[in-house]
Amino acid sequence: NLVVALRAAGASLTDVVKTTVYVATTSRPDLVAAWDVVHRWFGEHDAPSTLVGVTVLGYPDQLVEVEAVAVLP
Repeated sequence: NLVVALRAAGASLTDVVKTTVYVATTSRPDLVAAWDVVHRWFGEHDAPSTLVGVTVLGYPDQLVEVEAVAVLP
């Protein structure tokens, strides 16, 4: 979804300058698993990020939410 939203705005993952990743869990291994997926998508583009475990997210059965800030030249 993030790639689609960025593309619609004329941006890509390399334009992202910061992310916040929310994971509905209290388990550190779940946080690491979610972070591994995010990191694979971003590859060498290592934007500053915050990873947060939360109790619940907005939609039923939603486990992860990624908030990203992108800057276009």
